[in-house]
Amino acid sequence: MQRRTLIRQTLVTGTALLATAFATLPAAAQGGWPTAKPITYVVPFPPGGNTDTLARLIAPALATALGTPVIIDNRAGAGGSVGSASVARAPADGYTIMGGTISSHSINVSLYTNPIGYDPVKSFAPVAMLGSGPLVLAVPASSPHKTLDDVLAASKAKSGGLTSASPGIGTSPHMAMELLAHQTGVKFTHVPYRGSGPAVQDLLGGQVDMMFDTSLIVGPHIQTGRLRPIAVTSSKRLEALPDVPTIAEAGQRGFDMGSWQAVFAPAGTPQPIVDRLHAEIMKIVATPEVQARLKGFGMVPSTMTPAELGEYQKAEVAKWAEVIKAAGIKAE
Repeated sequence: MQRRTLIRQTLVTGTALLATAFATLPAAAQGGWPTAKPITYVVPFPPGGNTDTLARLIAPALATALGTPVIIDNRAGAGGSVGSASVARAPADGYTIMGGTISSHSINVSLYTNPIGYDPVKSFAPVAMLGSGPLVLAVPASSPHKTLDDVLAASKAKSGGLTSASPGIGTSPHMAMELLAHQTGVKFTHVPYRGSGPAVQDLLGGQVDMMFDTSLIVGPHIQTGRLRPIAVTSSKRLEALPDVPTIAEAGQRGFDMGSWQAVFAPAGTPQPIVDRLHAEIMKIVATPEVQARLKGFGMVPSTMTPAELGEYQKAEVAKWAEVIKAAGIKAE
């Protein structure tokens, strides 16, 4: 009798331990993710920009692949910091993801005077790099400058340096100018605008000397002959501008910069969920529609793994911290 009681107790205890262990497994390991619960895809910028456009391309296809709704939530502010901070605080259960950029996930942490509410590396789980695109350094067609050497020499000779327009403090066009200044020791005068639209209009009018921006912004004006491309910021030439050298080819070895778009989840999101999200998003990025849209933005689609994205992001944070500190740039 005692033996039977002992066996029964052992079986009950063992069953309870197995149930407890199973309950603590990640949802993905239990096969419980995703359920019919919607996934929120946070875009930390206003509607209409590149990050928002890509999210709206990816969300419907991702919803179909996962069998659950994917809802876009625009939470703009402070160069992407407001929306990013909200995702950093969200449950790490696979039901919140976000579109992150060079600004929100590498530049802002060093740029803003006040704490931004998250660590760009520690607060997130890298999911997928969507693509990265070089910027184009352009001058008005009436400018005497035809090469990067011309631009650097003219900026050295001018008090305060040549004026360089950008869509705002801390944007990738601004940071490209600062990186060039940092690597060459040549000074420029930054002229920030509220967006690329007014900046490029003043460049066309000759009110400013030069400007870095995407081929989406400056490309049409290069095609009409109103702007002259000087160089591109990536390590390889831009497919749309095959005759335009890279800044590295033009003499600044090691110069390499791209404005990138990626997907992140809150830190601690179970790896099986991250892996599933990565696999499905990469399938979507490989579709002709998304490939065409990325190339239309002047971006090269990426095949980075989550681990590779994480390492790349760490390097980006360190690079821009050095540039921002050297330039003494701060934003409120």
